[in-house]
Amino acid sequence: MNLDSADVVSIATAVREGMSAVDVVKAVLKRIEARDHQLNCFTAVTAETALMDAERIDREVARGKNPGSLAGVPFAVKNLFDVAGVTTLAGAKINVKNPPATQDATAVAKLKKAGAILVGTLNMDEYAYGFVTENFHYGATHNPYDLKRVAGGSSGGSAAAVSSGLVPLTLGSDTNGSIRVPAALCGVFGFKPTYGRLSRTGVTLFSSSFDHIGPFARSVRDIATVFDVLQGEDALDPVCTKRPPVETRFLSQCVGEPVLQSGFPPQESGIRVPRLEATGVVSVQDVANLRIAIAGDYFVKGANHEALAAVQKVADAMNVTEYITIPEVHRARAAAFVITACEGANLHLDNLRSLPQDFDPATRDRFLAGALIPSSWYIQAQRFRKWFRDRVQEVFQKVDVILAPTTPISAPLIGQQTMILDGEEILVRPHLGIFTQPLSFIGLPVLSVPIQRPNALPLGVQLIAAPYNEALILQVAAVLEANGIISSPVVF
Repeated sequence: MNLDSADVVSIATAVREGMSAVDVVKAVLKRIEARDHQLNCFTAVTAETALMDAERIDREVARGKNPGSLAGVPFAVKNLFDVAGVTTLAGAKINVKNPPATQDATAVAKLKKAGAILVGTLNMDEYAYGFVTENFHYGATHNPYDLKRVAGGSSGGSAAAVSSGLVPLTLGSDTNGSIRVPAALCGVFGFKPTYGRLSRTGVTLFSSSFDHIGPFARSVRDIATVFDVLQGEDALDPVCTKRPPVETRFLSQCVGEPVLQSGFPPQESGIRVPRLEATGVVSVQDVANLRIAIAGDYFVKGANHEALAAVQKVADAMNVTEYITIPEVHRARAAAFVITACEGANLHLDNLRSLPQDFDPATRDRFLAGALIPSSWYIQAQRFRKWFRDRVQEVFQKVDVILAPTTPISAPLIGQQTMILDGEEILVRPHLGIFTQPLSFIGLPVLSVPIQRPNALPLGVQLIAAPYNEALILQVAAVLEANGIISSPVVF
């Protein structure tokens, strides 16, 4: 097996059948040492504990025990996940002097329980507030397709580490697009399940009513396998329950009545993620009964021709010709800006007062602006959130899966300040997420799938479904992958 390009399921299968997990981990550590100085994905490498965990896996296999569905699979996590023995940076200088975490985040612990082996933590935008991973304190993460370009953000280290073959699996977080944007720009699969579907316990939050976690990998099968491991209620995360509760934490400071947090109530459908390694899905007929449409209007006007061509490539493969309008998407994005800025600022008020010099100046200024937003704006944005959620529910009465660009352009250059879209010069940093923010606003499940283009930078297409319908997205993606429309080769 070529460990440089081996995927999650292949490694786990080989380790269960006797391949040494220690050898797998040593190969990964060697790759990180040789390549990461050019990419700047890792902020910490946990070599000693990784090798100890690999030795334990090998002993279990030798004794005939099943070490788990992810046996011996090396993985790494965005450095806002707690890792026992490692200081949780969340991309910030302020956190450097904090004591190491005493226990793993729930998601990290679940992957380890399934036999996966943590090898380190990954670079990100400070406090997850950005789309480029040009970290002021720890440097930029470079895109494996072109080292002069951004990896996207805020989970840029997570996406680039998978794209370059440093590890086959990473975890990131997504507030307004921080999984999907870097996945698209680095040519990998990035999955944001329904809000509340996966536990955020032990994760440094940016905006509680938006934040999701999810995996990056290089195949649909890997995404489905990891998602299956990560699922499950968590009493320590108030939104990770069967029926999400009312969110009052932020509004209780301003008004007496609560506003529902993002995400629809889950449908009691009992749908589980398909075991895609066993399905052998190769025909469009396998999803022929699904109603699939292309997101029009807003999602067409804001993209360049290459991004639209990527969507059309998927649409043609699935015989999709229908366009559908999601109403008031531009207002949803504006309201998302207001809410995330307010909630993010709320979490950092003490440090903004006492340690303003230790922030990335751009992050500090956005948090300060968020702290000054009138409460009436925040309340109105939350009211609009419910209205928009209801309108999107109506859209999903007509369709099952929606196609949209992930980003409006391919990866810009590191340090690039502006880009041209629809004849207008606009800022890069806030606008790479123009197609992802409105979907996070109401917690929809989305998979960004990589469109490989010969001699060109990759682009992503979002597969979007109603909440708790992740299985539909994965089934469509499996068909596209089996027919060669989407793929994620190692590129570095």
